[in-house]
Amino acid sequence: MTHDDTTADAVSGPGGTPPGPSAVRPATADGESTGRDAAPSPADAALPPQLAPAALTLFGDRLDLAAAYAELLATDGVVRGLIGPREAPRIWDRHLLNCAAVAERIPSGATVLDVGSGAGLPGLVLAIARPDLTVTLIEPLARRTSFLIEVVERLGLARSVRVFRGRADEAASGSSGREPISGDVVTARAVAPLDRLAGWSLPLAVRGGRLLALKGSSAAAEIEEHAEVVARLGGGEPTVQLCGVGVIDPPTTVVEIVRERMIGPARPAAKKRARGGRSRRG
Repeated sequence: MTHDDTTADAVSGPGGTPPGPSAVRPATADGESTGRDAAPSPADAALPPQLAPAALTLFGDRLDLAAAYAELLATDGVVRGLIGPREAPRIWDRHLLNCAAVAERIPSGATVLDVGSGAGLPGLVLAIARPDLTVTLIEPLARRTSFLIEVVERLGLARSVRVFRGRADEAASGSSGREPISGDVVTARAVAPLDRLAGWSLPLAVRGGRLLALKGSSAAAEIEEHAEVVARLGGGEPTVQLCGVGVIDPPTTVVEIVRERMIGPARPAAKKRARGGRSRRG
């Protein structure tokens, strides 16, 4: 997760309507990216025909909304440096479907906090796929939160999604007169190794809530390396879950950690006392 020293503000976009034409368009041969220096094109966001069944399964009647988000990622997201140009043609398989599959691990009506949301992955994808969820996108960088606010507005998601500008620890503890926030589920994708991620994310989960960390092939190794740290932070034994089995290939690898104990903040060290009971002066 990227940290930022600027003052954090909780912000959310007002309601809005989906942008322009959002119908799913089949990919065409001339719709492929023409290279790193090519201007971003909405054609890069076209849903490949072979992925259409999986997309329909994961997004259902909100597939057009997912397509509108894909187009924003492939155009504004690339221009503003949130998505690499070479990623644009792979938005569906590498990003949208990969994130949407995680919805199967989230209970109905849950509150979701997405740590280090960046361009909205996976938080915005989950909000699109699951209108029953209430999602908070936590992101400290201004240029990213500006993009997120605009996307929330243009997709008409303001009733279920808000954007929190700040770090995860600021969201958990409250700052600048704001109340701490917490949720049933905390999500994160490509943010940090498991020990640091758990330190930032578990304090945001209610007792019995869970962290869902999207990981790759390193999942098992990270669990083995950081399980003791997770336990000290109040987390249960991390497990590896495969999401979207039979729907997407490969399925999404998720490390799931339940917050079993509420660990309070560390107490400040006691001052050393000199002989005679007087405090030492620095």
